[in-house]
Amino acid sequence: MFTGLVEARAAVLELEQRGDGARLWLAAPKLERGQPSWKPALGESLSVSGCCLSVTAIERGGRTAFDLSRETLACTWLGALEAGRTVNLERSARLADRLGGHLVSGHVDGVGCIAALEDSRDGGRLFTFEVPRGFERWLLEKASVAVDGISLTIVRPKRRRFQVAVIPETLRRTTLGLARAGDPVHLEGDLIGKWIEKLLAARR
Repeated sequence: MFTGLVEARAAVLELEQRGDGARLWLAAPKLERGQPSWKPALGESLSVSGCCLSVTAIERGGRTAFDLSRETLACTWLGALEAGRTVNLERSARLADRLGGHLVSGHVDGVGCIAALEDSRDGGRLFTFEVPRGFERWLLEKASVAVDGISLTIVRPKRRRFQVAVIPETLRRTTLGLARAGDPVHLEGDLIGKWIEKLLAARR
């Protein structure tokens, strides 16, 4: 379980094809000045741009590997990663942690895209995202959504699109600061909302 508050970014070193799957190699996390260092442990679960992956190898210098199954490659954009690309990282939450974002499982519900972005004239940017068909049922005004593992608040949802005002600090700390129109994004709907939907469907 995660909270959608990105802790670090890491550069992709290599995407190594392995049969129907792949092994993703990342460089050591890039930390903010003054941020305490941390090293992933073997077997630890990390959110890699919103996708929950397990650390499968650690080498000298912090080089870290994650194995990607055929299912993961089919449901995410991770299979298109190239060396030099940057991804968001978050460690799993502890029960004693503050929940600064919202409950995020790291299970991608679909791949959407950045339909448009514009300068919001305050140092931030206004993003318009387009979601895959079926995801729009979780688009509620002021509800939470995870985009590439980042906890964001939905603004003005309309059919299969919604907007998000991203502040300068989020742009600086996450991959959204490097994003361009047309880029694919991992989407995860609000976990509590999905459970409510499932329970109500069963009662009907």
